[in-house]
Amino acid sequence: MKKLSIAFGIHNHQPVGNFDFVFEDAYQRAYLPFLEALERHPKVRLAQHYTGVLFDWLKEHKPEFLRRLRRLVASGQVEMMTGGFYEPILSVIPDADKLGQIRKLTEFVREHTGYDASGMWLAERIWEPHLAKFIHEAGVQYVVLDDAHFKNAGLEEAALRGYYVTEEQGAPVYLFPISERLRYAIPFRPPEETLDFLRSLATEDGQALIVFADDGEKFGVWPNTYEHCYEQGWLDRFFTALEENGDWLEIVHFSEVLQKIKPLGRIYLPTASYREMMEWALPTRAIHAYEEFEAFLKREDLHEKYKVFVRGGFWRNFLAKYPESNNMHKKMLHLSARLAALQPAHADTPSWQAARDHIWAGQCNCPYWHGIFGGLYLNHLRFATYRQFILAERLLDQLERSNAEREQGWTHHEVLDFDCDGREEVLIRTDQINVYVAPERGGTLFEWDLKDPAINLLDTLTRREESYHKKLLELKHGPNSASGEGPASIHDFVASKEEGLEEKLFYDTYRRESLVDHFLAPGTNFDQFERCQHQEVGDFVSAPYEYAAKSTSRGVRVELWRNGSVQIDGRSAPVRVRKQLDLAPNAKQIEIRYEIENLDNQPLDLWFGAEFDFALLAGNAPDRYYTISGHTLEERHLASRGETADVNEVCLTDEWLGLRIAIQMQNAACVWRFPIETVSQSEAGFERVYQSSVILPTWRFQLAPARSWRTEIAIVVQEIKG
Repeated sequence: MKKLSIAFGIHNHQPVGNFDFVFEDAYQRAYLPFLEALERHPKVRLAQHYTGVLFDWLKEHKPEFLRRLRRLVASGQVEMMTGGFYEPILSVIPDADKLGQIRKLTEFVREHTGYDASGMWLAERIWEPHLAKFIHEAGVQYVVLDDAHFKNAGLEEAALRGYYVTEEQGAPVYLFPISERLRYAIPFRPPEETLDFLRSLATEDGQALIVFADDGEKFGVWPNTYEHCYEQGWLDRFFTALEENGDWLEIVHFSEVLQKIKPLGRIYLPTASYREMMEWALPTRAIHAYEEFEAFLKREDLHEKYKVFVRGGFWRNFLAKYPESNNMHKKMLHLSARLAALQPAHADTPSWQAARDHIWAGQCNCPYWHGIFGGLYLNHLRFATYRQFILAERLLDQLERSNAEREQGWTHHEVLDFDCDGREEVLIRTDQINVYVAPERGGTLFEWDLKDPAINLLDTLTRREESYHKKLLELKHGPNSASGEGPASIHDFVASKEEGLEEKLFYDTYRRESLVDHFLAPGTNFDQFERCQHQEVGDFVSAPYEYAAKSTSRGVRVELWRNGSVQIDGRSAPVRVRKQLDLAPNAKQIEIRYEIENLDNQPLDLWFGAEFDFALLAGNAPDRYYTISGHTLEERHLASRGETADVNEVCLTDEWLGLRIAIQMQNAACVWRFPIETVSQSEAGFERVYQSSVILPTWRFQLAPARSWRTEIAIVVQEIKG
């Protein structure tokens, strides 16, 4: 009788900072019912992987679940897999953290399930060749990867009925190819169809092996899958079919395969992830071209034969595609370097170890990329990442500073290419805040951290075109569905969570930051500016500024200036903009001084605005709101929009965080306010996400030749009862 071996792996994960109700919903709809199904089908054996983030939640909220999981492990039905504790992209974190994160999860699994894991789940199956050495050094024998990785190395489908070995500098690791066909069929196709496919792979010698490994959330959390898998009984039918065909289909653990079946050979894989991830990593225009080429191959009936040669991008390019992702990544590297410098003297201290764990938690991959899942677009995930980093920084400050400095307050600044773009930034740190300045990008502020509470006040997202926006424009009806028994795969599911989202597709022409200098054309209206469809008559928004940073008796001062021009009446008039930032110890505020000088030989009528962009998580919550001194607002929530004249102070209050941001202006201004809201794709469909609130104070004035206009702005963060 022809036989086939099959190995199953299930990966379960929730991001750092996800809402508790999301954990609970995933538990009730996927993790618990899947475990219960396993208990009903003891002959079904598989590998389970839970990230440390999820394990910690289960330990605190569902300890009985861990006891049930431990019993399944003890019975031999389940083997456990390790991985990076906080599910980082291993290739882009420091080498010591690669080893540390894997060992941390391995120890947790051993303690709470009794299993000594020999295999691992690689986050998002993002493989780079150098990882083999670190994986081996962490005590891991095998990794599961997509079959596309192997096909990219030139292997054909028939060569994937087993596993391979690779090495880096002589350190070996075994690699198992996950079947893409099974990944798309389970649980979306009838069990009988999958069994027919498996039967076609059976061999006389019984040495053939096929692998299915995928997200556990697709069994209950993905759209319509709870009803499909449990209420309609797909999972029980599938498990029953596996049990009934045990005479020719042997369910094996990965660890058993290493003992029973020899590897098919040695292989060296290129950098890769699963096919969809590599597509998402491409620039938007390149994704359009990629999709057009794929459609051409399908029309010509060439796709199945040649799709292996149609490759997308490289995961690291998310750091180029999204500067906001790169900013988090480089902050992590910056903090890791500070941590490493303190290691010789402090590695055994609780503070150093806690700081390391906060940095590791901030390495959780989810907010660093975006595809079919919200990821980077979800402001609460970015908030959680920055929170972990700032909590780590507070501990590093304590280790670096003397008792006297901690009591009296301190300031520090450094100039370096923080974001690795070939241009220098100015990083200012005090005992209370961090402020990061980008002189060559308009002299803007791109990060402002409050160390208590731990939040980056400028953690917003630029509105940019995404490749899937064209699908939103084409979407006229409700959610689609796949043909056949099952629901649509999440990769094919198209729906909108709100009508009219296509009318919210605005794209920014510059990166959303603070202290952005605008010169507006006469006739510019509020709607044009909100949609970023206005005319800039100055060349200051993203242009380089000269700068000087120095320590003063009061703290740190950064001076920025640019000799630029403003287009007036068809001619270019020279104008100089100077802005000065002062930061002091023991203060949560920035003092800003502006000077605009007419370098022309004629009088100039100017309309100037300084843009600020604050991110406070919730745009429509009743405890997050605007107040403007001397004015009553009809709508005051942070996602409200409006124009208010004669303003000297505007405040944004967040009672949940217990803080108020007051923008105090020496010269009364006309203030425009509006939200930055993005339209992005998620597993539940297209959605609108509040990212931040823009406050644009503007002033109109006339300048004679060689004369200057000046104003002062103080941004003060006040603690309130939250």
